[in-house]
Amino acid sequence: MDEIATRVPEAERDRAVQLIQEAYAQGRLTSGELELRLEGALTATAREQLEPILADLPGGPPEDDTVELGSTGGAIVRTGDWQVPRLLRVHSGYGGVRLDLSQAFIARPLVDIELHLAYGSALIILPRDASADADGVRTGWGRVTSKVRAYGGHPHLRVTGELAHGTLTIRHPRTWRTPRH
Repeated sequence: MDEIATRVPEAERDRAVQLIQEAYAQGRLTSGELELRLEGALTATAREQLEPILADLPGGPPEDDTVELGSTGGAIVRTGDWQVPRLLRVHSGYGGVRLDLSQAFIARPLVDIELHLAYGSALIILPRDASADADGVRTGWGRVTSKVRAYGGHPHLRVTGELAHGTLTIRHPRTWRTPRH
């Protein structure tokens, strides 16, 4: 089955431009390569077009892209401009987890998130056109609430793991309405 091209949010395009400019400043690219890569990054409409432009640069998408986050008693929070790995493993004993991917750089069309929480809840905020499948999450005394579509989004998150005493909520960013006068 052919993969559908994954649309590039403006934040990812900006992050790609930043990585290219940093590589040029470090002497990793010639001025000709800088020009070609910047043009490619600025005109990219699909994530698949960005991957080859960034593949050999520091901060670009590595092949084995796994990050583990852990906390015994505090919160785990990732928000703003951060690079989402291909596989994110999160372990928390006593504390909440907040993963805001709405402004993050997501280089791959599929992201796996493994949650292992003893006492605490998790909130995952996705970009507008993303989807998430949380069928692989087991709960003890808790629940899983997903307010996003389960498939067909770009990127797509596959959430697995276990929550002993807590909840998992997956949603898109909130939009604030201005009151009518």
